[in-house]
Amino acid sequence: MRPVPRKLALIASAAVAALLAACSSQADAKDGTTHVDVVLDWTPNTNHSGLYLAQDRGYFRDAGLDVTIVEPGETSGSQLLAAGKADFAYTVAEGLVPAREQGADIVSVATVIEHNTSSLLSLTSSGITRPRDLAGHSYGTYGSDLEKALIKKLVSCDGGDPEKVTFTPLVSDDFRIGLTQHQYDAAWVFDAWETIEARDIDHLDVSTIPFIDHTDCIPDWYTPLVATSAAHITNDPAMVKAFVGALAHGYCDAMADPDAAVDALHRAAPELDQDLLTASAQYLSTRYADDPAQWGQQKAQVWDDFVGFLTDNDLVKAGFDTDAAWTDDYLP
Repeated sequence: MRPVPRKLALIASAAVAALLAACSSQADAKDGTTHVDVVLDWTPNTNHSGLYLAQDRGYFRDAGLDVTIVEPGETSGSQLLAAGKADFAYTVAEGLVPAREQGADIVSVATVIEHNTSSLLSLTSSGITRPRDLAGHSYGTYGSDLEKALIKKLVSCDGGDPEKVTFTPLVSDDFRIGLTQHQYDAAWVFDAWETIEARDIDHLDVSTIPFIDHTDCIPDWYTPLVATSAAHITNDPAMVKAFVGALAHGYCDAMADPDAAVDALHRAAPELDQDLLTASAQYLSTRYADDPAQWGQQKAQVWDDFVGFLTDNDLVKAGFDTDAAWTDDYLP
């Protein structure tokens, strides 16, 4: 359901599953540590800074954990969690909710970023400065039902006619191609990465409509977040607490020292553009959490409002147990 560019390393899902099945949840490694597998949602980026920094600085090892970070394949982290082939996974609220509705007993244990950093991005020359301006323009769609519901709600709330928005399928994962070749006029991006890339690295003249500026119309929600299985919470709560505590330490460090986060990420993924990493890490250092000491904390109202939006738009059945989908009990 998440309409974002799929910048995935296309590891065969069978190979990923085999790797995780072989090493996941080995409670007694030879050195006395507990082996833990963490599946990313995309290829390494600044959303994962705290994870890589915690790994780099030995916080997991200090907590008695031997952590392996796995890039995703065609099988999502949520699916691997539900199948018992991973211990933690980066995912998003719009992925976790339908997964739970379909029977995957997975639980969010921390939000990575306190507030949604999504925006609608367009070339400034298109004249799109507010949601109602999308009427009469084309929007590059990933084909998600949630995406269409959000766009239509934004436009109608701002006094525009959502029926006058043209939804044009994306033909490339790189939204910049579609914008500059005028295949569509606007696209859904994440400010911490795609907006910085377009504006500061490629020097395109772009404008954004941040979702967070329109929470009187659409909900805020947690994207990304870190989830584990209900089985781990029941059977090994100490491991869950140790992992989440070390991860929180990593994100606190990423907020205090974004340059260190860049170094840790660049060592793990040297193909990443260091200028983009640096700008993105600086941007997120003040957005992972309003208060670094409270990184990861989730609010019932945010979850309730988001699930309510899904329910109102027939994207989840009424009666979804929102309270069971998340917990803050394992944060420091």
